[in-house]
Amino acid sequence: MLNNKLFPIASRRSPLAIAQTELVRAQIARIAGMTMDRAPIRDFVSSGDKNLAGSLAEVGGKGLFTKEVEDALLNGEARFAVHSMKDMPVETPPGLVVAAVPPREDPRDAFLSSSVASPWDLPRGARIGSASVRRVAQVKSRRPDLETVVLRGNVGTRLQKLGAGEADATFLAYAGLKRLGMADVASAVMAPDDMLPALGQGALCVQTREDDHEAREIAAALNCARTAICVAMERAFLAGLDGSCRTPMAGLAVIEGDEVRFRGELLSLDGAERFETERRVAYAPDAIDASARAGADAASEIRAAAGPEFFRRLAQP
Repeated sequence: MLNNKLFPIASRRSPLAIAQTELVRAQIARIAGMTMDRAPIRDFVSSGDKNLAGSLAEVGGKGLFTKEVEDALLNGEARFAVHSMKDMPVETPPGLVVAAVPPREDPRDAFLSSSVASPWDLPRGARIGSASVRRVAQVKSRRPDLETVVLRGNVGTRLQKLGAGEADATFLAYAGLKRLGMADVASAVMAPDDMLPALGQGALCVQTREDDHEAREIAAALNCARTAICVAMERAFLAGLDGSCRTPMAGLAVIEGDEVRFRGELLSLDGAERFETERRVAYAPDAIDASARAGADAASEIRAAAGPEFFRRLAQP
């Protein structure tokens, strides 16, 4: 009987991570027909949450937000783990699998400012606070006159820093604000035509051990085929460009009628150079492999257009 077993769920300790994990926890309990106390949340402070001194690129990149949670799966402290898909490194540690991609929340970026309703309306020399090389490059490409300052921490911390005047404006994932019940703090929601979001933004990842067939079967019922197809295209693009927190890249796949449409871009750190691409593939419930191939092909096109010297410059400290 499942009710006689525990199914602990590992999560980062941030309020947003816990809120996201609670959403998944309720679904796991419903699917498995068990009470919520059989799926306790085990929370962990990630390395990325401990070290707030610099940008993500400077302190180690994406794996900073997943390692402790993945270790809990590997050592048996948890049977599920919940991550924000945009925090997931390209490679999954041996012994773990992505068991489900639940339905995606709004993938767009939210702009926050107490004075203007758009980043393009900020006065010359205003300070944008962000730890994202993508967001900095995208803003700089259109408004090179703006200054950028590093602003890190969970949602509440960044809002406090913004209120304290450490920056004049910032960006947050709109999905995170919605999941926290804080959508109203956004001054504007950025259209993808103005600011392509991070690859995987708004999507969650449910991870299990590869050999935990019981947990994998439960998680499979959480999977959204449409979201998984879109995320597969985005993640293949990420992998094809060796995507990391040092690489200003963005992209979004959406299903429109009978097509999966993808737009992706790569920028220089200062936003002065931008390479863009688009792909369309026929939509079908089993189109995940075709979508992944299209994402990889889009990355190859961008890589060839940018050239090796571009990537050498990106790799320089």
